[in-house]
Amino acid sequence: MKDVLAFLKKNQTRFVRELCEYVQFPSVSAQPAHRKDLAACAQWLVRHCRQIGLDAELRPTEGNPVVLARTPRTNSARKPHYVVYGHYDVQPPEPFELWKTPPFDPRVRGSSLFGRGASDNKGQHLAHLNAVEAYLKTGAELPCDLTFVIEGEEEVGSKSLAGFLEKNRGRLRCDGIVISDTGLVSKRHPTFTYGLRGIMAIEVKLFGPSRDLHSGIFGGTVENPALALCQLLARLRDKNGRITIPGFYDDVEPLTTYERKQLARLPFSESSYRRFLGVLQLFGERGYTPIEQRCARPTLEINGLTSGYQGEGSKTIIPAWASAKITMRLVPNQTPERVQQLFMRHLRKIGPPTVRLEFKPEHGGEPYVVSPQGQAAQAALRALKNAFGCEPVLMREGGSIPIVNAFKKILGADSLMLGLALPDDNAHSPNEKFDLEVFQKGMRMSAHLWRELAA
Repeated sequence: MKDVLAFLKKNQTRFVRELCEYVQFPSVSAQPAHRKDLAACAQWLVRHCRQIGLDAELRPTEGNPVVLARTPRTNSARKPHYVVYGHYDVQPPEPFELWKTPPFDPRVRGSSLFGRGASDNKGQHLAHLNAVEAYLKTGAELPCDLTFVIEGEEEVGSKSLAGFLEKNRGRLRCDGIVISDTGLVSKRHPTFTYGLRGIMAIEVKLFGPSRDLHSGIFGGTVENPALALCQLLARLRDKNGRITIPGFYDDVEPLTTYERKQLARLPFSESSYRRFLGVLQLFGERGYTPIEQRCARPTLEINGLTSGYQGEGSKTIIPAWASAKITMRLVPNQTPERVQQLFMRHLRKIGPPTVRLEFKPEHGGEPYVVSPQGQAAQAALRALKNAFGCEPVLMREGGSIPIVNAFKKILGADSLMLGLALPDDNAHSPNEKFDLEVFQKGMRMSAHLWRELAA
């Protein structure tokens, strides 16, 4: 291990230079004009993997290709096998005028490298590749067999990934997945993310009269769909922040005492958080802290309301229809299918007979959790502590990462989410950056991780 860590330290300047080369590719998966850039970026990654000693190839999919790279296999006793996931595609850089330096002309300013994709996700998975290179180039035995799966469609929903996993199920059978595509709370709080919320999205639409009506001539004799919808939605949450849909909380797995204690360790200032959000006062489900509310409790949010005249000035009508786009964040053991049925059943029951309801279900994803007290999680925590020199924290993410559930369902493997992006790294925003100290410590974490997992 001493030689591996010394190699990482000695080659830090080269690693930064290689990350700059990688970030220069405008591999924007959302924009068809960059299809050739995505292909060139994937080819660069294959060459890089081969240069450091991996068996790498480009595997076609219905969309952008997947880079598949494996560590050399030996005929010795079976080692644990882990899949390391990453993505080489990036978000669109617009608006360009808000960038201080060109998004695909990476620059080091202070202790950070600025460029689109630097932290999301090129720098994060490159840290793992650099750690593997250190083992291979120093002759140190790598305690685990590793397979890198680096896709090019994460920023557009990983459309081809599930099919790729299905086709390569046998080859990718493993003891676990390692993903560095989340965040860490701070440099003093290296973070193991052990849970994600799921999601259920749906649009509800109320229809009243067959057309917009004159509100003076007809007002008072027909139901106004916009008012009816507002009254319906207002009944979905009580004054304590609890969702009132019958059965909604039946399957919710409560936080354990251990989890609540660990979440309480996360640094948090209510006043700073309130100022950051620009709100007068926080609001959430009573009985839970803001951290618990935003990452470990289910929610119902109205994402959009549409009805009637939206132009300049006024137009005195009773609108013919009104709609609301709604998402619910789910926690273990809720399922989007059951929550969707509960939602539709409840609105049909309380909806007035004066309007017609229609539902348009959208996307859904299941929540995910891995025991933070399991052996693999504890190994990951030890690797974080060794690399960062301080006690790591446990965290659940409030958002959803569908690929984690795909890995679980198709490969039957749990994911270890070890993020290296700081809160101010501006992922998906102008002036994205990657902290170079975290980059270095991420490599050390990866080097320690394989020994800890093998143990």
